[in-house]
Amino acid sequence: MAGLALAVGAGAVQAADLAWRFEWQGNGGYEMRGAIAIDAALAERDYVYAEDVECFVVEGYHEDKPIGRWALGMKTDETSWSLTFRPKQDAFEVFGEESPMPQAWNMNGFGNDCGREGFGFNIGNAAQDLCLNGQLVTASQVTPSRPFPATRDDAVSFPGDACLAPALLGRTDTEMQPEAVMPASFVPVMRPAEAAAGP
Repeated sequence: MAGLALAVGAGAVQAADLAWRFEWQGNGGYEMRGAIAIDAALAERDYVYAEDVECFVVEGYHEDKPIGRWALGMKTDETSWSLTFRPKQDAFEVFGEESPMPQAWNMNGFGNDCGREGFGFNIGNAAQDLCLNGQLVTASQVTPSRPFPATRDDAVSFPGDACLAPALLGRTDTEMQPEAVMPASFVPVMRPAEAAAGP
């Protein structure tokens, strides 16, 4: 299958948006794939943050089998949601003296708040790691300062629950609703190398 669709019935990013896809390799056979989109007006910033993100989705795998996912549309007032991205570097910020916890994607520093059937990711001073079903997955941990690159791909199509309303190509709230409540079964995010290879 040709590789840019993240979801059946997905919404593409607007022409005014820039998108990246990414893959994170953890220990113990764990990995995460995902995609992010921001407004093109932010492209020259050194950093963009969680409040700047238009679309975002991550999918977790263990030994190539899906184990969970999280998308921006699933965020609630209780969700841990912190993100630091460097668009000019095509990379996520990692742990450092000035960035003690640059990433908290549905996962706090203790790794215990991603939800009963939830999935999350965090970079803090101890490690880069995953949360699954409300528990820290210590087997997934890698060093906190390891680089986390992303691959620019403005052709990414996101699942309906991954984007804030402005990024959904003029769809009305009524049109968006069926996708927002779709089950989490969709075409997996392809690895950046696979997407670049094409059909």
